[in-house]
Amino acid sequence: MKRRDFLMRTLGVAAVGSPILGRLSLSAAESIPDLIVVEGESPASLVQKAVAGLGGMSKFIAKGDRVVVKPNISWDRVPEQAATTNPEIVAEVVKLCLEAGARNVKIFDNTLNEARRCYKRSGIEQAARDAGADVEFVYERKFKMTRFPEGELIQSWEIYSEVLDADKIINLPIAKHHSISGMSMGMKNFMGFLGGNRGKFHRDFEIKINDLNARIRADLTILDAYRVMFRNGPSGGNLADVALRKTVIAGTDPVAVDSYGAALLDLIPERVRFLSIARERGLGELDLKKLNIRKLTLS
Repeated sequence: MKRRDFLMRTLGVAAVGSPILGRLSLSAAESIPDLIVVEGESPASLVQKAVAGLGGMSKFIAKGDRVVVKPNISWDRVPEQAATTNPEIVAEVVKLCLEAGARNVKIFDNTLNEARRCYKRSGIEQAARDAGADVEFVYERKFKMTRFPEGELIQSWEIYSEVLDADKIINLPIAKHHSISGMSMGMKNFMGFLGGNRGKFHRDFEIKINDLNARIRADLTILDAYRVMFRNGPSGGNLADVALRKTVIAGTDPVAVDSYGAALLDLIPERVRFLSIARERGLGELDLKKLNIRKLTLS
C-alpha cells in the first residue's frame, strides 16, 4: 500500500482535498473524544471549540492552579514562518486557563536562538502578556537536577524548577518537520524545559525523548497546525516550506496528538520510531484507527 493511501485509510478520509484534513466522525456527539480536530479561519476560535469539545478548560484547570503553558518559542522567526507556536493560539489558552480560575499562567522556553528576539519576533511575548500570562525568560539558577525514575538512558537531568512546581502543564507545540527526528511536535516540545547540553539528547533521541516524556506529563496537549512547516525544520525560514492548514488538534494523550501530527507531514506514525517506543512504554496510543476522533469544521 502506498503511503498516501495508507494515510487516507487511517484517517478516514471521505472528502476531496488534503488527506489529513478529511472529515472524521468516529464518536457520538455526547461523548468525549480521544482527539478533537478543528478546522477554521480563526486560531482563537479553533482553540475555544477544541477545548470545549474535550469538556472545557475547567476539566483540566482548577481554581488556584499554578499553570505552565509551553509553546514553542525557540526560534527567531515570525508566525508566518511556522517555526514557533501561533501567538493567537497561545493567548487564547492563557485566557481560558485564567477564566477557569488559574492562580497564574507562566510561559517560558529555553530557546535555541537569542531569547529576547525569539520572544518578540514570534509575537508570543506580547500576545501572552496581553492575555494575562507571566512571560519569563529562562534563568540558569532556576534549573534543578532532577531524577528520572523511569528513565532508560537518562537517570537525571536539569529541569526548570517552574515545571516541577506547577500544578498543571499545557503543551502548545507547533506541527513541523525536523531534520533529525523527522518531526517536532508535542513530545519534542518538552526539550524547552531542559538545561544542560541538550545536544546530547539527539544521540539515541528516540529513547531519551521518551525518558523525558515519562518524567514530565502534560495535562492537555493542543497542537498548532494552523500553519505547518513540512520541510527544512525545525527553524525553517522560507515561506515556501509552509502550508496553511488552519487546524488545531487537541487531546490528553500526547502520543496520539503527535501521531495525528505525523500524518500531517505525510508520515506513518508506526514508522516514527520514537512514537513506536512511546506506545511500547505505555505513554500513549499511536494507532489512529483505535482512537475516538471527532472532526469539526467552523464556518
